[in-house]
Amino acid sequence: MKLPIARKEAIFYEDKYVYACLANFPIVNGHSIVVWKNKASDLHLLSRKEYEHLMDIVDITRNALLKAFKIKKVYLLYMDEVNQVHWHLIPRYNEKGYNVFKHQPKKIQDFSLAKKIKDSINKL
Repeated sequence: MKLPIARKEAIFYEDKYVYACLANFPIVNGHSIVVWKNKASDLHLLSRKEYEHLMDIVDITRNALLKAFKIKKVYLLYMDEVNQVHWHLIPRYNEKGYNVFKHQPKKIQDFSLAKKIKDSINKL
């Protein structure tokens, strides 16, 4: 499985090393992904400095989601199903436990949330 390229309008953060965007097939509103740009099939392949930068952006993204959606929890999920380092950030609204992961992903149609999240990042 190859990690799909994010659509430009889905990206709300980007620098030399990572980008953060809305998921192509979100399971909830605001489901986002932080992707390491250079080829890396697992976290242990990143240097300490690279790992810290990645996690700083994951933290910033989480805080932006909390603020943008006025929620109390964002699940962080690291999976390597596509052999490329990336984190899923999944807002938890009124569900607890693993119920959020039972939602069926649907192809994203509305990219307006990217601006809302980007605005929240700028206010942090």
